[in-house]
Amino acid sequence: MCARTSVSGVGRTNMADGAVNFALDKLTTILLQKSSLLGDSHDEIEEIKLELESMRSFLVDAEKSKKSSELETWIMQVRNVSHQVEDVIDEFLHDRDTQQDRKGFKNFVQGVVNLPNQITARYKISSKLQRIKAKVHEVSERSKRYAFHAEGEPGSNKTAPNDWWQHHGGGELSAFADEDEIVGMDENKKTLMRWLTGQDRRRTVISIVGMGGLGKTTLVAEVYHDPEIKHLFGCWAWISVSQAKGVEELLISMVKEFLKANQVTVPINLASMNYRQLGEMLIEYLHNKRYVIVLDDVWSIDLWTRIRSAFPNNNLGSRVIFTTRNENAATIVGPGIRVHRLEPLRESDAWTLFCKKAFWRHPDGSCPVELEALARGIVRKCEGLPLALVTIGRLMCSRNQTAVEWKKVYDSLTWSNNPMLERVNGILSLSFKDLEFELKHCFLYCCAFPEGYQIKRKKLIRLWVAEGFIIERKGMTMEERAEEYLTELNIRSMIQVTETNDAERAKTLRVHDVMRELAVTTSDKENFCTVYDGRESRLEGKIQRLSIYNRGKVVHLSKATSHSLRTLFVFETDIQSPFSLNALSSSFKFLRVIDLEGVSIEKVSGTLVGLFNLRYLNLRETKIRKLPKSMERLRNLQTLDVRNTNVEKLPSGITDMPRLRHLLCGSKDLNTKTSSFPRGMQVPARLGNIRCLQTLACIEAEEELIQQIGYLTELKRLGITRLRAVDGANLCASVQKMTSLHYLSLIAITEHEELQLEALYSPPLYIQKLTLVGKLKQLPHWIESRVNLTHLYLAFSGLDENILSSLNSLPTLVVLELKKAYQGKLLHFKTGEFGKLKKLRLLDLASLDEVTIEEGSLSSIRDLYLIRCEELKVLPEGIEHLTSLQKLHLEEMPEEFVQGLRSNTSNVLAKVRHIPTIIHVCLTEQGRAVESFSSQR
Repeated sequence: MCARTSVSGVGRTNMADGAVNFALDKLTTILLQKSSLLGDSHDEIEEIKLELESMRSFLVDAEKSKKSSELETWIMQVRNVSHQVEDVIDEFLHDRDTQQDRKGFKNFVQGVVNLPNQITARYKISSKLQRIKAKVHEVSERSKRYAFHAEGEPGSNKTAPNDWWQHHGGGELSAFADEDEIVGMDENKKTLMRWLTGQDRRRTVISIVGMGGLGKTTLVAEVYHDPEIKHLFGCWAWISVSQAKGVEELLISMVKEFLKANQVTVPINLASMNYRQLGEMLIEYLHNKRYVIVLDDVWSIDLWTRIRSAFPNNNLGSRVIFTTRNENAATIVGPGIRVHRLEPLRESDAWTLFCKKAFWRHPDGSCPVELEALARGIVRKCEGLPLALVTIGRLMCSRNQTAVEWKKVYDSLTWSNNPMLERVNGILSLSFKDLEFELKHCFLYCCAFPEGYQIKRKKLIRLWVAEGFIIERKGMTMEERAEEYLTELNIRSMIQVTETNDAERAKTLRVHDVMRELAVTTSDKENFCTVYDGRESRLEGKIQRLSIYNRGKVVHLSKATSHSLRTLFVFETDIQSPFSLNALSSSFKFLRVIDLEGVSIEKVSGTLVGLFNLRYLNLRETKIRKLPKSMERLRNLQTLDVRNTNVEKLPSGITDMPRLRHLLCGSKDLNTKTSSFPRGMQVPARLGNIRCLQTLACIEAEEELIQQIGYLTELKRLGITRLRAVDGANLCASVQKMTSLHYLSLIAITEHEELQLEALYSPPLYIQKLTLVGKLKQLPHWIESRVNLTHLYLAFSGLDENILSSLNSLPTLVVLELKKAYQGKLLHFKTGEFGKLKKLRLLDLASLDEVTIEEGSLSSIRDLYLIRCEELKVLPEGIEHLTSLQKLHLEEMPEEFVQGLRSNTSNVLAKVRHIPTIIHVCLTEQGRAVESFSSQR
C-alpha cells in the first residue's frame, strides 16, 4: 500500500511588501521617537503612513492572486513610491537633526546668518512631503481601479492550475526519477538503506537535508521503492508536505490515504474532526504495524513536534523519513535522530550524469570531442546540482550537436528566460519565496558580489546593518541579530559556508552559482541591485544599488541614476587600470553604502562629506593617503574601514560622528617571521565621545586616548599598538570598564617593552580572543579564570614559568600560539588537558628541546605548527596519541629533526603514519622550498 498526497501552503511576503515595510518602519520610528522634531509635518507623515499600511494590506491579498500585467505594474509603482518616501524621510530627519544639534552662542550666530537658507530648505522639504503624500495617495487609489480576485475564500491559499507545482515544491514531481539519474548516489543510498534496515527496534526519524535540486526526493524514492523495503515494512506512505497550510489538513490527508490503501471506508465526518480525533485514528491504524512514512519537502521546523504523537513508537522498527532544505527542520526532532546532509555531486559524477542526458543518442553515450569544452563549461555552471544537470542535459540533447549551435545556447543560457529551465527556476525559487521579507533582502544582497566571490561574514553583517535590513530585538545588538539572519539563511541552504574559523564559526560564504543567477534575475526585476560589467557606456534609470565589475573603464551615471542610488560596490577586475568614477557630488546625497575595497584609487573627493545618508564606507586596501576634512558631517556613518591603506592619521572630525559603530584601522597582522611591530593608526584623543562604538582596531596608544577609551563601554573588539610600560595603569582602568569586550589585542611598542597588566583585577568576563605582544613579568593571574577564552596569542613574553600550568584549565581554548613567549626547555601536555584545542603554534622558542604529549591530552588537535624551534631535534614524545591530527607543519626546523623524518625508519613511521599532511618549509638560495613527507609513508 503506497499512499501519496500533497498539502499546499501559505506564501511569504513579497519584495514590494518589503519595500513598504522598510518605509513604514522609518515612519513609525520618527512618529514615536522624533515627535518633538516634526512640528507641522506630523499630520502629513501620519497620513503617508496610513496610506502605506492600506497598500500593504492590499499586497498581502494580491500575493494570493494570479498576477496580471496591471497588478505587476501597480506593485512596481508601490515599490517606487516607497523608495521615494524613504528618500524624503531621510532628508527630513537630516534637516531636523542638524537643527537640533546647533547649540551654543557660536552656532546660534551661525544659525542666524544661515536663517534664509534654512527657511528655504525647510520649505523645500515641506513641499516634498506634500508631493509625496499626494503621490502615495494616487498609487493607493489606483489599486482600487484594478480588478483582482484571490481565488477561493478569504484566507485560502488556492493557486492557479498552471502555478500548482510552483507552490508544492519540487519533491513530488521528481519522486520517481529515471534510474539513470541516480548517479553519484551509491554511498548515500547505502547509508539510507542501512538506517532503514538496521536492528534498532525504536521508531527512528531520518532527515535528508540539503538545498533544492540536490536530489533529496530522488534518493529517498529510489530507496523507498526498493523491494527489500517493501518486504520489511508492512505499511508505508509517501506524503508531500510543502509549506503545509495546517496540521489538521495534513492529518486528514494521511488518514484518507491510509484508509483508502486498506480499502476502508473514509468516515463522512472526517473533515470536521479535530486534531486529537485525527491523531487517535492514525495511532489506532499504525499501533501494530511496522511502518515507513516519507514526509517529503518539509519546511516547518515545528511540524514534527505537532504530529509526532500520531506515529506510535511501537518497538517494531518503524521509520519516518524527512526531506527538507531547512537544517532546523532536520534536527528539531531531538536526540536519536539520524541526519544525512546531501552535498553537490563530485565533478566526475556531475560529468557522467550530464553526458547521460545530453548524449544518450550517441552509441557509447560519450561527449564528442568538438563539444567537450562547451559541455564541461556547462557542467561547471551547474556546480554539481543534479536537477540543473539533468534539465540542461535534456535541453542540449534537443539541439543540433554542433559546436556553433551549442555555443549559441551556452552564451544565452539563463535559468529564468528559457522555458526548458523553468522547472529548475521554480523548484529553487521556492526556498526564496519561503523567506520573510527581511531575509529576502539579505539573500539578494549576497548577489551584489561577483560569481564565486568569497564573502566575509563580518563584512556582510555590517553591510546588512547599514542597509537597514536588520530588525532590532531588545537585549541584542543589530550585529547579533544579523548573525541570526545569516545562520537562518545557512540552515535553509540558501548560502554556503566556504570557510570556518578555528572555533567552527562561518568565516566566508558564497551563493551557489545556480541560486545566484536566479537571485540576480529576481534582483533585476525588483530593481533591487543592478550589475554593471562595462558593456554599456552609460547607466540610465533609477537604480537602488549598483555593483560595478570594473574593467578599467570610466563609469558615467545619469543624473537620475545618481540621485536614486543608495549603494555603490566596485570590484576591480583589472588591477592595471585605475578605477574612475565621476566625482561624488550632491546628486549622490542618498548614498548609504560605498564599498571600494581593493580598488586602485589614491584619493577620495572632498565632496564625500556631503553624503549625509552614508552609513558604510569601505576603503580597505586602496592607495588613499588621507581622508577628507570635515568627516564629522557624515553623522550617520556606522562603519569606516581604512585597513591596509596609506592613511596614517584620522581627521579630528571622526570624534563627532555619533553613530559610528565600527572603526577599522591599521595594517596587516603581526608578521610571525620577524620582530617588526605594526604601527597602527593615529586617532583623535576625544574618541570617547562615540559611545556606540563596538569595534576599534588597530589604533596607536597615546595617554589621553587610553583614558578616553574607558568611556567606550559598548566596545566588543579593541586593538591597541605601540603601548609603553607607563601606559599600564590607565590601560587597565579603561579595559576594566568594557564589560562587553570579546576581543582584546595589546601590542607593545617594541619586543623589549613590558606590558603592565597587573592592575587589571577584573577583566571582561566574556573575553574570547586575547593577544598580548610584549614582555610579561608573569602571565596575568586572571587568564586561567577566563572560561570563555577560545583564542590566546602570546608573543615576546619571555616567560620562565611553566606556562601550560596556567592555561590547562581553560575549557574552551581552541587556538594557542606561543612566539618567543616561553624560555623553558620542556612543554608537557598531561592527560585530560587542552581537550578542545584544535590548533597549536610554537614559534621561535629558542630553549625548547622537548615536547611531551601524554595519551588523552590534546584530544581534538587538528593542526600542529613547529617553527624555528632550534633546539627541538626530535618529534614530540607521544605524537602518536594525537589521532585527530590532520596537519604537521614544520618550518626552518633543525636538520636533525627533519632528517629523522627523511630516514623513513619504522620507528618514526609508526609515530606519524596517521597524520595525512606533513610538510617542512625551509629557506634556500632560491627562496622558500616546501618538502612533503606525506607521500613517503
